[in-house]
Amino acid sequence: MRTIPAMIRDKKPAKVAAKKGAAKKAAPAKAGKAAAPKPTGAAAGKKGIIAIAPPSFRRERALIKRGVWPVAGCDEAGRGPLAGPVVAAAVILDPDRIPRGIDDSKRLTAEERERLFDKICATAQVSVAVASPSRIDRDNILRASLWALKRAVVALPEQPRHVFVDGRDRLDTECDCEAVIGGDGLVLSIAAASIIAKVTRDRLMCALAQDCPGYGFEQHKGYGVPEHLEALNRLGPTIHHRRFFAPVAAARAKHMPWTVEPVQDLFAVTEVQVEASVEIDASAGL
Repeated sequence: MRTIPAMIRDKKPAKVAAKKGAAKKAAPAKAGKAAAPKPTGAAAGKKGIIAIAPPSFRRERALIKRGVWPVAGCDEAGRGPLAGPVVAAAVILDPDRIPRGIDDSKRLTAEERERLFDKICATAQVSVAVASPSRIDRDNILRASLWALKRAVVALPEQPRHVFVDGRDRLDTECDCEAVIGGDGLVLSIAAASIIAKVTRDRLMCALAQDCPGYGFEQHKGYGVPEHLEALNRLGPTIHHRRFFAPVAAARAKHMPWTVEPVQDLFAVTEVQVEASVEIDASAGL
């Protein structure tokens, strides 16, 4: 019987062993790829999506642990529109009955806001205050908003010992007030107030749409969208428009020029005429 030399006999198995070794080395890499979860939903089509955490009750609960209660959150809706009031709301949430899904009103759909509006009103202490367009014209939008926010806090059924307010400006209240920039996305009580203020104002603007047809208040809620600007230019302003907002002032000058007060030019040169008959006696004692 012929024997196959060892070097020839082991050649083929060596190749197989090499392939098996390569497969073993490659196996962890494949396993690693399989272990990584595949992105789903929006993350599957877009990279770098950052999840935004909803507002929490952490700050309110910290005050409760220190014996500070009630704690309210307040926010307003309607600073930017050309028409309609500013609506402010204040809310004291019940720690044992907080509706699920509360978030910054801007992140919610109209249907979600309406649903949460009813739940918040059923479980929390709620108050609303309104600053009319005439007050906005008289005081300016910032002061009118702060006035409405303070009125909403004062109107609560139970006076709070601490108030969180959205924005940079603190309120002149008898209790402690803490301003939180971006508070409607951070503090749950402020988020609840933002929902109450937004839904209340939207309902008011839908009612004004019936009183002032043609402006589309029920659609844009008084904001300066192209459709509103076109109607304002075509029909002129209503009593619900804010007179000193630039687009409204321009429409008022076009449709009601008699209501526009002339602005005095402070740099105009005024000529002074001296009568020729007046003689100045230089020798007179002055």
